[in-house]
Amino acid sequence: MAAEYPPFVLGRARFDQSTFYGRLRHFLDIIDPRTLFVTENHLKAAVQLLKDFKLGTIPSGVSNQQLWEAQKIKQAVLHPDTNEKILMPFRMSGYIPFGTPIVVGLLLPQQTLATTIFWQPTPVSKFALGYVGAVVSAVSIAVGLNIFIKKACRFNPATRFLIQRFVPFPAVAAANVSNVVLMRHNELEEGISVLDEDGNTIGSSRIAAQHALLETALTRIVLPVPILVLPPIIMSFLEKTRMLKAHPRLTLPLHGLVCLAAFGFALPIAISIFPQISEIETSKLEPEIKAATLRKSCFYNKGL
Repeated sequence: MAAEYPPFVLGRARFDQSTFYGRLRHFLDIIDPRTLFVTENHLKAAVQLLKDFKLGTIPSGVSNQQLWEAQKIKQAVLHPDTNEKILMPFRMSGYIPFGTPIVVGLLLPQQTLATTIFWQPTPVSKFALGYVGAVVSAVSIAVGLNIFIKKACRFNPATRFLIQRFVPFPAVAAANVSNVVLMRHNELEEGISVLDEDGNTIGSSRIAAQHALLETALTRIVLPVPILVLPPIIMSFLEKTRMLKAHPRLTLPLHGLVCLAAFGFALPIAISIFPQISEIETSKLEPEIKAATLRKSCFYNKGL
């Protein structure tokens, strides 16, 4: 057990972030739904333990495991900038349990125009532009594809029904990309901070911002693939089984379990594709960045 907990470093990840497996283990830790049930006293104790560590007044007998668990709790519950508690649905650990009902709704068979619009995800944002852009793109694509499929004469009813179950994927993928671009378009104009190996800011780079937005957009496209593609395929087979034919009421709860499993599988894999802190060659950045450092590489936070 001790080998799983390396020496604690405040603010650093417990697992190696240079490998996909290390990033996967890190994000599996981050999305742990058990952190949704952390009590106020437990949270205060975790925050105090980290303060004591920073001040060098840590009590004797405290293990690396306790320190890593304390940091996990703080990062899961508190906003990194304001140190205020994040509402449960908006925490990384709440993404799967609170998002699964929407996924189930998106993939329900026999969608009508009203239900198609109702179940489209409406990403919460402090910027109305990102919110409206994502919703409009999702609803437009979903409604447009549904209308096209219903009017397509070359599809028989069974084929039309099967194709219709995959409509949510392009709609959600488009909404995710639109939200990223509209929410972070100012980064393309102003740039994002690039750092040296020690975390010191070198300057602001628009080229790094382009890389960050591309990586984030690709992550947002990959994320819905297992969530919105696998369940329809799996359910199309399960619905033909004797059990579901004999007990059709089990279809919805089984559908929910399949979606939950797909969601839990997809989220950590998608956000682990690229490192959170990405590396870029200094030679590829702006002249002012090159002039400000002698290092061959710089680093930037790609965002989520």
